[in-house]
Amino acid sequence: MRTARPAVVTGRAVVALASVAVIGLSGYGWSLLSQAQAHMTTDNVIEHHTPPARPATIQHQDGQDVNFLLVGIDSRTDVHGNPLPPDVLASLHAGPDDHFLNTDTLMVVHVPGDGGKASAISIPRDSYVDIASGDGSGGYGKHKINSAYSIGMNNNGGSQTEGRKTLIKTVEKFTGVTIDHYAEINLYGFDLISQALGGVPVCLNHAVNDSEYSGAVFPAGPQSLSGVQALQFVRQRHGLDNGDIDRERRQQAFLASAVHQLLSVGTLTSPSKLNDIITAVQNSIVLDQDWNLVQFAQQVQGISGGNITFDTVPIVNITYWTPADGDAVQVDPEQVQAFVAAKFAGDAAAPPTSTTTGPPPTGKAAADGSRKSPIVSDDTAKTDQSITASGVTCVN
Repeated sequence: MRTARPAVVTGRAVVALASVAVIGLSGYGWSLLSQAQAHMTTDNVIEHHTPPARPATIQHQDGQDVNFLLVGIDSRTDVHGNPLPPDVLASLHAGPDDHFLNTDTLMVVHVPGDGGKASAISIPRDSYVDIASGDGSGGYGKHKINSAYSIGMNNNGGSQTEGRKTLIKTVEKFTGVTIDHYAEINLYGFDLISQALGGVPVCLNHAVNDSEYSGAVFPAGPQSLSGVQALQFVRQRHGLDNGDIDRERRQQAFLASAVHQLLSVGTLTSPSKLNDIITAVQNSIVLDQDWNLVQFAQQVQGISGGNITFDTVPIVNITYWTPADGDAVQVDPEQVQAFVAAKFAGDAAAPPTSTTTGPPPTGKAAADGSRKSPIVSDDTAKTDQSITASGVTCVN
């Protein structure tokens, strides 16, 4: 393994890997992709064993389905362990490095073997789940899923490899699907990728001013963002009616728009853009050591913008009180697994995402450990709808 400490920003792995896939469509891209493969930072985190059988609902006859776990880590260094530029950290109000690695972005992406729709499903970082051990020998109890990486690392001599394995096992247990590949992305690489694209179109339902925390200050309506502004857009959670849930909706809309941008502009025929994207990918991503980028590009090259959907797992309560971890997101593993299986099978009638509503929480938690969620905005009905990469979706 080449040592690397990736960094924080929601969703950037999908953009980076979509970039890798799309450049494979040109002859020049194939050459760059082969060169990139030799210089990627990798880690041995996918176990070589016969995986548990996948549900019949997500099996296809034309090829092998593949599931990717895309992760964004809360760190202040690039993929080579170098500190991020001070101006970037200052613009993001990122604060000092506390050396405690949390996964602020978790997304499972399913690419079907029959060439059908790809599906990306976000897992809220505060989801309260069973943390599995990386070696499969037991578990670490129930905690927020964003702590799985650190728990595995800190219980295994500070090994990031073990942290990654613990996270993978936890996600597999929670979602009911086997993870075939792993990608971890850093903050500065996302900055570079968004700039290489020439900006990413986004749209806000309302103006926002979060100058104290994320630095996000944007007007309502359509706009194009790149660099630090793009990072601010996907990092904001303070000042949003539904906090992290609205932030995940932003991530999905941003990623969908970025994929649309990749597929609809002159990226594939521009050597300079391809070079910029490859450079950003090499400096920002950690992959499992068996991920063949050329094969990945071949598998997904037929996927168009409208054939990628973005969703979030079903939620029971967005303000669930826990004894050790404070407020968390309550989820039902059985409901989540049914939802994921249906989405990955391309079932439009998948169980809907649900969120408890009610007045803001006050006083002590109820006897069953639950609290009412904050008031949900009038735009909540829209948050149950899948986002596709066929255009720009307006979000909170």
